[in-house]
Amino acid sequence: MKKFDAIIIGSGQAGTPLAFRLASEGWKVAFIEKEKVGGTCLNTGCTPTKAYVASARRMWDARNGAELGVNIPEGVSVDLKKVKQRKDEMIKGSVDGITSSLNSNDNIQFFREKARFLSDKVVEVNGEEITADKIFINVGGSAFIPEGFSDVNYLTNKTILELEEVPEHLVIVGGSYIGLEFGQMFRRFGSKVTIVERGDGLIKREDEDVSATIEEFLKEEGVEIHLNSDCISGEACENGRIRVQMNCIGETRHIEGSHLLLATGRKPNTADLGLENTSLKVDKTGNIVVDDKLQTNVEGVYALGDCNGKGAFTHTAYNDFEIVAANLLEGGDRKVSDRILIYGLFVDPPLGRVGLTKAQALDKGYDILEAYRPMSKVARAKEKGETRGFMRIIIDKNTEKILGASILGVGGDEVVGAIANLMYADSPYTVLRDSVQVHPTVSELLPTMLENPQPVD
Repeated sequence: MKKFDAIIIGSGQAGTPLAFRLASEGWKVAFIEKEKVGGTCLNTGCTPTKAYVASARRMWDARNGAELGVNIPEGVSVDLKKVKQRKDEMIKGSVDGITSSLNSNDNIQFFREKARFLSDKVVEVNGEEITADKIFINVGGSAFIPEGFSDVNYLTNKTILELEEVPEHLVIVGGSYIGLEFGQMFRRFGSKVTIVERGDGLIKREDEDVSATIEEFLKEEGVEIHLNSDCISGEACENGRIRVQMNCIGETRHIEGSHLLLATGRKPNTADLGLENTSLKVDKTGNIVVDDKLQTNVEGVYALGDCNGKGAFTHTAYNDFEIVAANLLEGGDRKVSDRILIYGLFVDPPLGRVGLTKAQALDKGYDILEAYRPMSKVARAKEKGETRGFMRIIIDKNTEKILGASILGVGGDEVVGAIANLMYADSPYTVLRDSVQVHPTVSELLPTMLENPQPVD
């Protein structure tokens, strides 16, 4: 049996940098990837979807120039084949770069095969048994497919990126992040879009007014939205179309479309890893249980990224790598619990989120102050002609520390980073209030809105 210093299963945003970092320290690394190197973010997540969002934004610009005095002739259309080609070329460049670096690294043996555990420290790959004292699992996640759709030709976040023709009518089941981003972009590409969500709001994890504002501007763009839709199922029609059945507050309805996207959540890719042959603990959703330093219940075995249930974002996966590398190689004492939740929803305008929502802060019993400003009162937003949304910062009244923020509006995905930095510095909100920001920007209104935060009952 061949022994390595480390085995890394999966080449996502934690596994890939970890492989190169360990190799640079002289470790002999077995690096295993059954599909494309780079993981979800590079191949079917962030990179391709944000490339599509950019194309959709150009469509929106072309159709909405008149308000800013720019008259563009009618008839703008999207060439989805070219959009896809641009996306594919972008991904290929990154994948080729990673692959070349792997092949030229003498300390990394790359297996483009499926890995399966035979015991706690023995992994089978390509018919060979290998072992290591340190094993890192970074297998990511994939689309969750609910019951009731097994007999229909559905799309996922992965397969929808392979379309070369714009759907005539895209029906999306699931109203959160994946569904909303694809819904808006394909509406801008020219599809009729219907979103079906079982909850009473599009995004349950956000404050109600955040969810409602996003729903409002999607409807303004022509996206049809059905909330409170339970007992959802799909069936194939004789004409090749797809019918989605739903029960909306006691009333059964049907929606017929040309294409169906299932955006009902994600599940960790742990079911076929052979974990039943190990003593590794897995929770009821399939996530591998880890401690605050990302180690499993088996010493020397770690789970990073989407399969550990500690983040499910590219940036949290990369931070998992940073935590493990610092602790193993630098004598560090970094922990997952030191991480502040931060993420973005890349609809247009985007939502930047950090820390607690207003509702969460109140539920936790904080005595809070709220700083709030609508984008309609932000000069930069008015100048750009993009005044949808608002900014909110939640403050602990007793400590004057920021608990969280929701920045929904133009630049919100970037602006939220300044608030996160202050939270990591563990400084009072008055530091940002008394700062000087660049004019004219969206960020310059952060000090202004913090001048007089209001108490919330």
